[in-house]
Amino acid sequence: MHKISLKDWVILLTIVPTTLIAFSIASYFSYSRYDELNTFLTQRSQSIIEPLAIASSLGMLNKDRVQLRNLMNFTHRSQSSIIKSIAVFTKDNQVFVTSSYHGDANLLRLKAGQVIPNSTIFSKNGDDFIFHSPIINETLINEATRSMSQDNIGYIAMQIDSSNIRLKQQDQMLFSFLIVLLGSAFSAFFSYRLIKNFTRPIDAMVLAVDRIREGKLESRVTGQLIGELNFLKNGVNAMAQSLGDYQEEMQGSIDQATTDLRESLEQFEIQNVELDIAKRKAQEANKVKSEFLANMSHELRTPLNGVIGFTRQVLKTPLTITQRDYLQTIERSSANLLAIINDILDFSKLDAGKMVIENIPFSMRAAVEETLTLLAPTSHKKNIELSLRVNPQLPDALIGDAMRIKQVLINLTSNAMKFTDKGSVDIDVDSERIENNIAVLKVTIKDTGIGMNHEQQKTIFEAFGQADKSVTRLYGGTGLGLVISQRLVTEMNGNMGFSTEQGQGSTFWFTFRCEVNPISIDNIFDNHELAGKSVLYFEPHTHSRIATSEILTDWNLAVHPVQNLVQVNDLLNEKVHFDFALISHDITPTALVELKELIVTLSKNVTQIHLAINSNSPNLQEALIACGAKSCLSKPITPERLNKVLLPRNHLLDIVRSTSEDNKIPVKILAVDDNEANLKLINELLLEQVNEVTTVVNGQEAVDICKHEKFAMIFMDIQMPIMDGISALKSIKAITFNDNTPVIAVTAHALKEEKDKLLKLGFDSYMTKPIDEAMLRHCIYEYCDLTQPQNIKTMKNKNIDNTDLNQQAFDTNNATIMHRRNHQVIDWPLALKRAGNKEELAKEMFKGLVQSLPETKLNISEALTSQDVEQLKVLIHKLNGACCYSGVPSLGRVVHQIETELKSGVTIDDLEPEFFEFFEHIDNVINQAPEVFNKKPNIEH
Repeated sequence: MHKISLKDWVILLTIVPTTLIAFSIASYFSYSRYDELNTFLTQRSQSIIEPLAIASSLGMLNKDRVQLRNLMNFTHRSQSSIIKSIAVFTKDNQVFVTSSYHGDANLLRLKAGQVIPNSTIFSKNGDDFIFHSPIINETLINEATRSMSQDNIGYIAMQIDSSNIRLKQQDQMLFSFLIVLLGSAFSAFFSYRLIKNFTRPIDAMVLAVDRIREGKLESRVTGQLIGELNFLKNGVNAMAQSLGDYQEEMQGSIDQATTDLRESLEQFEIQNVELDIAKRKAQEANKVKSEFLANMSHELRTPLNGVIGFTRQVLKTPLTITQRDYLQTIERSSANLLAIINDILDFSKLDAGKMVIENIPFSMRAAVEETLTLLAPTSHKKNIELSLRVNPQLPDALIGDAMRIKQVLINLTSNAMKFTDKGSVDIDVDSERIENNIAVLKVTIKDTGIGMNHEQQKTIFEAFGQADKSVTRLYGGTGLGLVISQRLVTEMNGNMGFSTEQGQGSTFWFTFRCEVNPISIDNIFDNHELAGKSVLYFEPHTHSRIATSEILTDWNLAVHPVQNLVQVNDLLNEKVHFDFALISHDITPTALVELKELIVTLSKNVTQIHLAINSNSPNLQEALIACGAKSCLSKPITPERLNKVLLPRNHLLDIVRSTSEDNKIPVKILAVDDNEANLKLINELLLEQVNEVTTVVNGQEAVDICKHEKFAMIFMDIQMPIMDGISALKSIKAITFNDNTPVIAVTAHALKEEKDKLLKLGFDSYMTKPIDEAMLRHCIYEYCDLTQPQNIKTMKNKNIDNTDLNQQAFDTNNATIMHRRNHQVIDWPLALKRAGNKEELAKEMFKGLVQSLPETKLNISEALTSQDVEQLKVLIHKLNGACCYSGVPSLGRVVHQIETELKSGVTIDDLEPEFFEFFEHIDNVINQAPEVFNKKPNIEH
């Protein structure tokens, strides 16, 4: 409706109503006149035929045709304007007499079988009317018979012409139409005058308003208008005048504000100079603080490493009990202090957003079991039951940051054991959801410790906050463990929470998000020989009993779990024979006697007896084995340990040795890297999985060889001399046979932005150094045009016996163990692992790194002095790649961090503390390298 203009409204409200009214009135009067003329014709015809019928009755009775003809002729002549013909018919429907001007007598006659009407009737024939009126014998009618019947002796028929009446009716309708046209014309004339007097001024006002809106404030509405339009014109002109005055006033205000702004900007420039000076002073102060922290870190950790190292050396010498106790106390205290320093540094990195979460293939069960194995000595010392249950349905092959997952699990489990004096610490690993190759896992740690009250729960996740803040604290620590764990879990797209009750223990849980690795991790356990065999499993602790029973059941063993000695005796009294007995027992002076007696009792009904105790003491285990046990495990029980004791070792070794060259994939792969050690390692790792590997040292050589040979896959380093990896990729795709060959970017360090950039440039995927078999096999399976390759089984050379080989490798103090793993200068087992368990290759790469460190240190120092950021990036990147394969975790960590910061745009001055730490780690590696070479380390770990 809003689209109808004022002109349209005027037309709708004037012309249309007038036309409708005139048409209605004309139609009404035309119809009335039409009906009136028809009625007049009918009445006039009746007034002629009825008297004529009465006058004709005597002539009909007397058969006087002459008289009747004269009567008909007279009537016809006198009413000739409307009468066409008159005829008199007898009773038997025969013509008796007609007028001289008669027409068709058959047209006037009643139809055959039609009775003479008792009164006048008429019918229509075209434009004419036919009237019939009866001729009654009046002489027979008397008062007695008048109401009963009448004697019709004939009838008169008269044909009436209606053409004159029709002409009058047409004249009437034409006249009415002319009246309608005349009224509409008058209405249109007045409407035009109304439109002219109203719409044109309004259009002029609209145009003026548009010009005012466009900024032409001088526009005005002119002309003399009438009534309200003149008021509206004056209002528009007044509005335009007001806007003009306001614009002039506003322009004056703007000019004044501009002047004030210029003065303010001059003041701001002065303040900016002052702020810049203050900023430089603050940066200098921050630099001094960073230098102080770096120096203090160096000054604290260097003597602590000396104290710990020499304390361990002294502990290896003959000592008295008191001296050994004192030295162990010194070692624990030093390790705790070092752990506190490292927690503070980790917290600083998280707070600065410098923590990087890796995505590499790992075994979930192996990671969790390794963590609990490290914590086992602490639980043994406190006589706490430490148990682990992993849902058998969970996928084991995942892609994520196993190190950070283990760090969170260690922090939460250590806290649980710290605040638990008796009882148990139970760990459950389950899934919240698994969909679209994404798994959200949940780890729950439940203890029977002291719990927390409501006030302690409020501050549990505050930095440097602890549940016990009293002066006489029983439990040490920095109060950073939970804060660091919570932030790490958040970085892994998870959550952390807890529930607790004072005096009833606590339950902490955390979730983390991982990808499900499509390549399953090789399982070296072949348990088919155990299928169908029976196991008597004695375990008083419910959680441990359920967890281990699930493992044994999954191996298709018939498990008979019992929780007390009464149930054991009941089974023995039934004289049931078992293939194995797995006895879990706490170690106390009285329990040892019971355990030895139980071994003797079970030996009658059990082929092999295996023990699981809360101790890793070799002497105690030997004593129990001497009593008749086949083996003695250190709790917690893991599948690997169970497999070692339940299956013969030689059978497992035969399975591992059965791996042959038949498992290799029949493809040819090209590896490109400018670092000799890296190239040698990736060549060795690839040859374990594929038939043929070609290596080149720069991008140009890769392009040249790709022109003549076709490869199934190409692993390309990014930063290389002569031609870098990106340029080589473009040339290979453009001018060689390998335009469709998958190219994987291999880099010692890749930020998220760099990874996205590499994928956009055309790389099919990327791999970060250090490279291991799982990552390599994952890429080959995903990007080579093959089905999933055969399992490539590898196993380190181990000295196998019936006891737990790992139990003597752990110190009794958990903090010392964590220091050894996370802050070790040279980790030879790690170097062996990076070299594919090839000792000679590991020695060669480690020797090459150590020999290059002095020159690298000198070059980096010169680059720092000259502030050459690009040269520094090249040197750090090359060293990062070398550290990935040489078993120097501490140096590799700081080099990785420095390269991350440099690529993120952090200045050299801001990285000064990291470079202090960097040079310290180089000196540590150089100093400890001779000791590693002299020891001639083997690959056992």
